[in-house]
Amino acid sequence: MSFLSRLLGTGPDPREKVRPLWHRVVELAREPSFYSQCNVADSVAGRFDLITAVLCVMIVRVEASEMRSESALLAELFVEDMDGQLREFGVNDVVVGKRVGKLMSVLGGRLGAYRSALAEKDRDRLESAVGRNVTFSEGADESAAAQCVADKLLALSERLAGFDDETLIKASGIW
Repeated sequence: MSFLSRLLGTGPDPREKVRPLWHRVVELAREPSFYSQCNVADSVAGRFDLITAVLCVMIVRVEASEMRSESALLAELFVEDMDGQLREFGVNDVVVGKRVGKLMSVLGGRLGAYRSALAEKDRDRLESAVGRNVTFSEGADESAAAQCVADKLLALSERLAGFDDETLIKASGIW
């Protein structure tokens, strides 16, 4: 893409390459078993927590390959989506930027908490991170719920490791 195309925004959006993968992250976070079996709260907070958890698993997988720029593009799609969601909830334009900044900070913190546990396949550390970062249903056994979510995230991480980069980015016909 030429300098002029980038400056005028006439070139293709590089995020389009990973958009199918972003949509798959959201689909996986909406998996009903997270809510029915693992007792994640079916609320805005609970859904956000799962999107960030699944996104962290995906980013860790993408970072394990030669696709570093794609992980940044996934984060950009997260920001774009959260911006749109906040606007749909009626958040004032003046406040949206500040809220999105906080959400990015949350994502960064969670990525730090999940990254090493996922890379080392350390179930106990992952379970602990999930327990701190996921909102569970009222009255749920939080220890068992965190264990359930951690098991699902580790299983997802293992499944993702079995796909080559091109198949993963296309997000077609996988998982």
